[in-house]
Amino acid sequence: MPTCRRKRVVLTEPSQDLVDAVDSDPDRKVFFLEVTGEIFNNYEEYAARMSFYRLKQFQCEVTGKSGLDYFQALESERQEARTLHSRFPEPLKAAVLKAVQWQVVGRLDHLVEAVYERFKDRYFKGEKIIVDLSGIRYLARIDRVYPPKFSDSKVRDSYKDMAPNSLDSEELHPVGGDLKIPAEECNARDNPSGYYYWVYLLELEKDKSHEKGKTKAQEAQKDGKLVGSLIEVKCPMMSRDRLAFSKSILRRFIRDCVDRDPAVASPWTVKPVIAQRYGVVSQMPEETRKDVEDVRKGEIDKRKKIWEEKEGPPAKKQKKMTAAQEEKAKASAATAERKERDAREKAEKQRLAKEEAERLAAEKKKKKPIRYPTEDLDIQISEKDKKSGIKVQRPLANRTVLPFNTKPGAFESFLLAWNFLVVYGHPLHLSSFTLDEFEQAIRHSIPDLPCPLLSEVHSTLVYNLRTVPFVRHSALLSLLKQKEEMEEKDQPDEAPYGVTVDQLVAAMADVGNNWERVPLRFSEGREGWEEAVIGCLKDHANLTNFPRIREILTKLLFAPETDDEVNGSSSRVSTPTGYTLSVPAAPGDRYCSLPAEDRIAILSFMCNLAISSKAIHVHMESCEEQLTALRKEKIEVNRQKKQYIEEINRLTGEDKEESNPAQANGSGEDIAMQDGTSDISDLSEVRPKSLGHSKEREAARAKQASQKQALAEQRRIEEELNKIERRLEGIEREFRKLLGAVRVKPLGRDRFYNRIWWFDGMGAASLVGNGGNTQYGTGRIFIQGPSEFDMEILNQRTEDDIEARRQEEEGEEGMLKSNEWAVYSELEELDEFVAWLNPKGHRELALKNLLTKWWPHITAGVKKRISDANSNAKIPDARRSARGKPNGVDVSRELYMVWTNRKAINAS
Repeated sequence: MPTCRRKRVVLTEPSQDLVDAVDSDPDRKVFFLEVTGEIFNNYEEYAARMSFYRLKQFQCEVTGKSGLDYFQALESERQEARTLHSRFPEPLKAAVLKAVQWQVVGRLDHLVEAVYERFKDRYFKGEKIIVDLSGIRYLARIDRVYPPKFSDSKVRDSYKDMAPNSLDSEELHPVGGDLKIPAEECNARDNPSGYYYWVYLLELEKDKSHEKGKTKAQEAQKDGKLVGSLIEVKCPMMSRDRLAFSKSILRRFIRDCVDRDPAVASPWTVKPVIAQRYGVVSQMPEETRKDVEDVRKGEIDKRKKIWEEKEGPPAKKQKKMTAAQEEKAKASAATAERKERDAREKAEKQRLAKEEAERLAAEKKKKKPIRYPTEDLDIQISEKDKKSGIKVQRPLANRTVLPFNTKPGAFESFLLAWNFLVVYGHPLHLSSFTLDEFEQAIRHSIPDLPCPLLSEVHSTLVYNLRTVPFVRHSALLSLLKQKEEMEEKDQPDEAPYGVTVDQLVAAMADVGNNWERVPLRFSEGREGWEEAVIGCLKDHANLTNFPRIREILTKLLFAPETDDEVNGSSSRVSTPTGYTLSVPAAPGDRYCSLPAEDRIAILSFMCNLAISSKAIHVHMESCEEQLTALRKEKIEVNRQKKQYIEEINRLTGEDKEESNPAQANGSGEDIAMQDGTSDISDLSEVRPKSLGHSKEREAARAKQASQKQALAEQRRIEEELNKIERRLEGIEREFRKLLGAVRVKPLGRDRFYNRIWWFDGMGAASLVGNGGNTQYGTGRIFIQGPSEFDMEILNQRTEDDIEARRQEEEGEEGMLKSNEWAVYSELEELDEFVAWLNPKGHRELALKNLLTKWWPHITAGVKKRISDANSNAKIPDARRSARGKPNGVDVSRELYMVWTNRKAINAS
């Protein structure tokens, strides 16, 4: 059973309500955890138990491995149990289990020691053993066992022609398996050295340390005289494989098969299922029961005596008292005894609590070395780490610079819409744009200067939503139904902005009715897209899937009588929204005054609907196929890379061999030869030496040519390796783009489960443009607070003060609530954040590795965004036209205004 903090995990019992429901409500729905067999009444209990089991705080009881979840620890124990039972000798299992049954031994180690000493020289039929014959070791199998009474060889030979099972009636080691009998008496009555064993030699033991014996054995095997033969041996010549039988293996086997109650002097008992399989008696004999009770009573008396000795000497004898005095004395003694007992119990509880506190303190001081990486929250920053200069507090992420972050959920909806439009730019026929450009377009409110980005985004969503099924006049029917329900309840209509349902329905009647057939041509600037959006909302939205539809339609279809009414200079009519809209107006004229939060709500709603369109689904399936092809290509490219690296290593090794010290010896011989020729005048001797020099020069030229060719080959392979590296980098970028179109995942999570997001280079966006120039989408790193599920995990760590730790390591202002957002926009902030990450933790190590992998592109995007922001912040030329220049800024020259949709299709 897996352990948690050195204690066995106790499975949850079904509640009494579930037990009663077996008879009263057998069809009742419950939550069943198949691995453990636990049954839960509701999902909350099931989820809480699963969260507990998923924590990396369990330990395999067999191997001692820690840092596992419950299921990993359970699988580890099962795997070890299967390995153990397959190795442990099968014929020895029943004998060992019968020996340990009902044994009263305090420590398991003492029991293992006793069993090992009894069975190390006692063998059983069918066991596989090792036999040592004159230094040659054989693997053998025991065929027959003869007890000491068969000491006469003639008697044993008489059994040679009989069947092996004719000796099964003979009880082997009848006394040796009884641990109650002392070892000396046991060996005297049943000496293991007196047993004879007939064994079959199966094969030679594979041991390289006995070369001479191995040669002799191989010669004997060739003659056919040893392997496969039946020989007679005794226990001094026999041994067991240490992987099958040793004290450690025996200890694991016994611990896996037996159990013991926590009561004083409880005996070790074989588990019922195992006892039934190996024929071990599960019913305790009466004689054994009496012995166990005697041992238990003696242990209790011993403890009682020790306690009484601590209480002090007995009181002196008193004179004989009257009956009344005796009654009074008995009552006083009973009261005193009760008070004394209560005091003892209180003192015992205090002592146990103190010992437990001391034990826990000692465990904290003397913890085992942690294997890194480990659970991030288990890593504490020590004083030594602080003194060494490690960064304790995470850099403060900015929340104020996030667009539209003043209202809850507005920034998330804004980010969702931008990500959808950029990622699915190919099926939507929409060119990429940055998050800053999208923000500026959402804020654009100049009536006489249309924003092309707004018109293109809304038009492409309108085209896409024409293929999504809708209910005609869905918004109108929803509004009328709400009106009827309020009339039935006698509730007054709140009439936002002073517009009643009837007035709004009347204004909606003639707007956007032909939205699914409006051309919205690119060459005409998508004229009429505002009315098409109104028509799309009328047929797709209702008060259930878009609760703000009434307020938004009111703002798009009605205008105030004067601008002063909106600005608040005139008297206002009492409405829930503060001002009235009384004049019907065209959506094209009203959209420029629509608040940014409402624009985001419209786009977010349309993007959520567009996800279910056929074009998006086809694109996602295409991305899945391309991902599969990229995975295969990456495997092939890595295989080629490995081959090239091996080839370079081979060429490098050859160069080292050729440039060895032998060259120096050769040059010395040449000098000596030249010196010798000066004293020789015989031309017949000079000529052979000249021929030798010629051959050496030819060899040197050949060697030089060979080295030159090898160097050229090495350069060629290095160029191929560079190409492969560039291709691998391209594959990684393509993989990120395609994977971003299928699912968007954070880069990782930090120690407190904050999610780190980087949205660049996904879907239709790219990290590198034509010519290798940097491209970005957000140019920032976003950080999102823990999810609700992660918050539950944090709150479950009751042994640690997580709140105080978060204040220290995140800062009071840096602590993000669930799903709250912040951002890092500067390179210095990113550097500090990466330095804060601790690679000793699982989550932060994975996060740091991913940040390191994409760091060149992340930092390049941040720099490019800062550069673009600085270039756009220049003072405008005063001589230019003032058209579209609020506060002296030429809006028409802003990046979001000069953006062009190069993927646009003039659909009709």
